[in-house]
Amino acid sequence: MGAILINNGHVIDPAQKINEICSVLVKDGKVAKIGKRIVKPKTCTVINAKGKIVTPGWIDMHVHLREPGREDQETIATCTRAAAKGGITSICSMPNSGQIADNQAVVEFIVSRAKRDGVVNVFPYGAITKGLKGEELAEIWEMKDAGIVGVSEDHRDVQNLALFRMAIKYCKTFNVPIICHSENENLACGGVMHEGKVSTYLGLPGNPASAESSAIAAQIILSEEADYPLHFTHVSAAASIESIRCAKKRKIAVTADCTSHHFSLTDEACLGYNTAAKVNPPLRSEKHKNAVLKGLKDGTIDCICTDHAPHTFRDKYVDFEHAAFGIVGLETLIPLVITNLVNKKVLTLRQAIEKVTVNPAGVVNIDKGSLKVGMDADITVIDLKEERVVDKNNFESKGRNTPFDGMKLKGWPTLTMVAGKIVMKDGNLRV
Repeated sequence: MGAILINNGHVIDPAQKINEICSVLVKDGKVAKIGKRIVKPKTCTVINAKGKIVTPGWIDMHVHLREPGREDQETIATCTRAAAKGGITSICSMPNSGQIADNQAVVEFIVSRAKRDGVVNVFPYGAITKGLKGEELAEIWEMKDAGIVGVSEDHRDVQNLALFRMAIKYCKTFNVPIICHSENENLACGGVMHEGKVSTYLGLPGNPASAESSAIAAQIILSEEADYPLHFTHVSAAASIESIRCAKKRKIAVTADCTSHHFSLTDEACLGYNTAAKVNPPLRSEKHKNAVLKGLKDGTIDCICTDHAPHTFRDKYVDFEHAAFGIVGLETLIPLVITNLVNKKVLTLRQAIEKVTVNPAGVVNIDKGSLKVGMDADITVIDLKEERVVDKNNFESKGRNTPFDGMKLKGWPTLTMVAGKIVMKDGNLRV
């Protein structure tokens, strides 16, 4: 593999506290050198990154591959192509595809298929319980041996807290991260959107914020009791974020992420019975969106993800109550972060990059998220000035279910490199 010199970009690597104009030399798929004056090797491809941002490859720790089992919605090939186009170099896959990742065989399939078809790095999660039924623990140790980086019960929560408590103790024994989809199903009660003024206006059953926040409060207690960290994914409710904030002040080892749609939209996106905005947890009111923004700003929320959930036209374009939950996000993550967080001064550029590189890598214990010499050369280059209108028809993902279609956003990726290989340049895939 030939050497590549990314020249004169504004390099931001929070893991190394680098935030300056310099160059990055890549050799044999690894970061070879980083600095202001790098001598160009005789045989070398030079990329001029002047005026652009160079960061460690972005990590999306909440993605739905759909393969195996629902290849009509997405495949590992199309999902990783979408990630590459979106400037994302590593994704963590949720276990709830058509065939649940609750055993060693399914995990081995995902790992081997990702090596064969994947354009970016794929790190799978396994299920907490068999079949995601919340009745019996899955084969967690065997799945870890097969390659999982954590366990999760997404798309539903483990309702039996005694079983969840047992899962925490088991995962502590083998140091397996737990990614919590937190929801009290008795309170959610089949709601299809956030319970509030908009759901009342539309005449749709609501899912109250308390369904999430009460579950998180209970899980924090179990985390403290077991002295083992929990990670709360796609947090959306004000009380949830306040509970996490208080837990951190009490030195309880919890972390959290939010999605790009929860910091960008409110439940008003569902007006007109817009099923593209139907997601779980639901888009909530302005009060809750502001709480998410505050949580990002003060560090209560550690990471940003997409909860990329592709669906077919048939899944989504039915009446609102029967439409599938989910939004695709891999190809819009970077411009949403730049447009709605950095440009609006919710986060500095360094803070934003921290939440998609070193922080998620730390939660799931993967050797990614930095440009340290010797690490895999996973690199994302961003043009902060590039302005573009989202066009779902140009997505690499099979999913077209996005509420951002037609929206003008600023700050798009111009290059994606995975282990020293350029997989996207100037919006075009090179695979």
